[in-house]
Amino acid sequence: MAIRFQRIIPAKQILRRILPSLESPNGPKGHVPVYIGETQKKRFVISISYLRHSSFQNFLSQAEEEFGFDHPLGGLIIPCREEAFIDLTCSLNCS
Repeated sequence: MAIRFQRIIPAKQILRRILPSLESPNGPKGHVPVYIGETQKKRFVISISYLRHSSFQNFLSQAEEEFGFDHPLGGLIIPCREEAFIDLTCSLNCS
């Protein structure tokens, strides 16, 4: 019997795909650029520690469904409302 960790593997694959963009001076060490929005994308730089939270994993699943692992903007593209993303990051900052 094999145990599969479907939620962990996509996050690691996404990070491996965008690691070259992390080496640029566009953000501090330990942070990743993300583009948020359903039509017009706005750039945010977030701590990579956010990626392990289950609430943020839902955003990663949406990104995988819509874009796969191809993120042409050089950062992770998350197709959600900006307000929802800000609410989530604020709650993660407070915890």
